[in-house]
Amino acid sequence: MNYKILCSDLDGTLLTTKSDVSELTIAEIDRIKSHLKVILVSARMPSAMTYLQKDLAIEEQPIICYNGALILDGDKELSSVHIGTQHLQQIYELAEANNTQLGLYYKNEWYVEVDSERVQKEVRYTKTSPVFRPTPETLSDWKGREIGAHKIMLMSTKESADILYPALEEKLGEHLNLYRSNDTLIEVAPKSVSKLSAIKSLLQEGESLEHVISFGDNYNDIDMLQHSGHGVAVGNAREEVKAVADAVTLTNTENGVADYIKKHLVI
Repeated sequence: MNYKILCSDLDGTLLTTKSDVSELTIAEIDRIKSHLKVILVSARMPSAMTYLQKDLAIEEQPIICYNGALILDGDKELSSVHIGTQHLQQIYELAEANNTQLGLYYKNEWYVEVDSERVQKEVRYTKTSPVFRPTPETLSDWKGREIGAHKIMLMSTKESADILYPALEEKLGEHLNLYRSNDTLIEVAPKSVSKLSAIKSLLQEGESLEHVISFGDNYNDIDMLQHSGHGVAVGNAREEVKAVADAVTLTNTENGVADYIKKHLVI
């Protein structure tokens, strides 16, 4: 197949370490980027993606942030879908009842109530910094500005998350996308968007999903891999992701994406 677009998830996929792409990845992207559009697709906020775009020298391409809730092309906003304040209030109340902290994201804004090991990990891994303030203040501010969250991160213990996740599903599952990125983290996104819907919106004349080769590792990558012309799971991907992929490459720490490009994308 003559691929025209390469779409890749970042964390656990394209990133060899927790925060950076390897020299091999940079070299392989450099080799193909004049023949394929290379589009980064992530749950991250824009500022946690643009430094990687710069490292890969693909700044002329759009980026898909927050699992498709925000699509940017340089300084131009192509699409933005957020979670409204009514649902944010419900999530906050459920989180409070289950001793769970919220991370609230809108464009390049990131708010948390208190510092924690989890917050500091994200600071290190994404090279971004939050604003510390009470969640009710953020919700009041956003209501006044008539905006909402592109993403919510619920940070908890495994025991609390085990209780909170089904409660969220029951009350808000029909309105929002919910998934557990690990035992202690629940991510919430608008229902109407996904990585796949964002990729579809960027297709231009003469391009279709059949022209897309995609790479991923987690639950939020499943649709993208399933419906791309060729979906590739990295070796460290969840088993459910490997099951729907057309191929499985090496792990992210073994440069799985770059290795697959080197072997299979002969330009």
